Amino acid sequence: MRLEELHLVHFKNHAGADLTLGPQVNCFLGDNGSGKTNVLDAVHYLCFCKSYFNPIDAQNIAHDEPFMLIQGDFDRLGRKERVSCGVQRGAKKQFKRNDKPYAKLAEHIGRFPAVMIAPDDAELVQGGSEVRRKWLDAVISQYDRSYLDALIELNKALIQRNALLRYFAENRTFDSGMLEPWDAAMAPKAALVAKARRAFLESFLPGFHAAYEEISGGAEQMSLSLTSHVPEDAEAVQTLMQQAQGEDRRLRRTTVGIHKDDVIFELGNHPLKRFGSQGQQKSFLVALRLAQLAFIEEATGVKPILLLDDIFDKIDEKRVEALMRRVTNGSFGQVFITDTHLGRIPELFAPTGADVRVFEVHQGEVKPHDPVLPQSRELPTRKEASPKRPSTRKTAKTHKS
Repeated sequence: MRLEELHLVHFKNHAGADLTLGPQVNCFLGDNGSGKTNVLDAVHYLCFCKSYFNPIDAQNIAHDEPFMLIQGDFDRLGRKERVSCGVQRGAKKQFKRNDKPYAKLAEHIGRFPAVMIAPDDAELVQGGSEVRRKWLDAVISQYDRSYLDALIELNKALIQRNALLRYFAENRTFDSGMLEPWDAAMAPKAALVAKARRAFLESFLPGFHAAYEEISGGAEQMSLSLTSHVPEDAEAVQTLMQQAQGEDRRLRRTTVGIHKDDVIFELGNHPLKRFGSQGQQKSFLVALRLAQLAFIEEATGVKPILLLDDIFDKIDEKRVEALMRRVTNGSFGQVFITDTHLGRIPELFAPTGADVRVFEVHQGEVKPHDPVLPQSRELPTRKEASPKRPSTRKTAKTHKS
C-alpha cells in the first residue's frame, strides 16, 4: 500500500499543499515549527480518522479559517482509492472513502494501516496504564474488527455503569439488580477482549525481540507482558463483577474489567521505566513500533505506512543507521520521515540506493527539493541546501510542527 497524492487545505499551519509522493521514502526537512510533523499527522488522519497529536478535530483547523480538508489518493493492493477528511467548525466531521461517507468511522480502521514513531512515544514508558492500553487497542483493532466492536461497546457500557454507581452514592441508595443487566452485557465482551490481548502479546513477542536485537545489537534482554485479572470465560467475568459490587459501591466506579489491564515493559526482570537508561528506553520504543508494523502486515496482508517523526531525537546516529538499513531492505512499504537537518537523512539513505523524495518545509509551505549530497561527511548549510524561492501562496498562522 502507498499514498500517491496528498492534498491539504487549512490543516494546522498549511494553508494549502499538493504533494506527489514517492513509493518508498519521503523526507520532510525543515526547522522546528515549520510544519513538517503536520504532514505526517495528515497521513495519520487519513489512516485513523484522527490526529496522532490532537484528537480534537476543530483545533487542527488553521487559525481564523472556517474549515480544513485532507485528501489522499492511495494505491492499495493494486486498487486506487481516495480518502478524504473534512472538518468545519461547529459541524460533524465528514470522512469519506471513494466519495462515500462512512456510516461508522470504525469501518475505516485497519483498511489503511500505519505506524507512527514520534517523540511523544516516551509516554508509553513513562505514562500510566491507560496509554499502554491505547497502544494495545490500536494495534489489535487494525486487524480484528470483532475486537474493535467489543471495545467500543464495552467503553459505552462502562460509562453508563459508572454513572449508575455515582447515582447510587449521590442518592444514598443501592440496587444490585440494576447493575446486573450491565454485568451481563459487559462480561462476554470483556472475555473476548481479554483473550485477544493475551493472544496478541504471545504472537507479538518473537518479532519484538528480533527487532530490538537488530536495533540495539543485542546488548540487553527486553520484554513485555500483560497484567490482567479478567478471565477469558464470560460467566467467570460476570461472577467477578458481582463479587466486586461492594467495592464498586464504595469507590463509585467499576473495579473489575479490561480497563484495569496494563502492559509491563521490562529490562531483564526489572521495570524499564525505573531501571532503563534513556537510550535503552528509546531503542525499546523503536523496536516496539517496528515489530508492530511487521505484525500488522502479517495479520492484514497490507504493508503499513511507516511515519518517522524526528527520529534523531529518539536514538543515536549509529542506531538510526541500523534503522535506515532495515527500512530500505525491501521488507518495508512506504516511509515518511522528518528531520531538522537538510542534509543528514538524504545522506544516510544515499548508500542504500533507495528511491528517496525530499521536500523542504518552511512556514507551512512544502516544496520538492533535490539535495546535492556531499562527497565528504561535511553536510551542506541551510542556505546551500535550499535556495529561497518566492511564493504567492497564502500561509495560515503558525501551529507547532
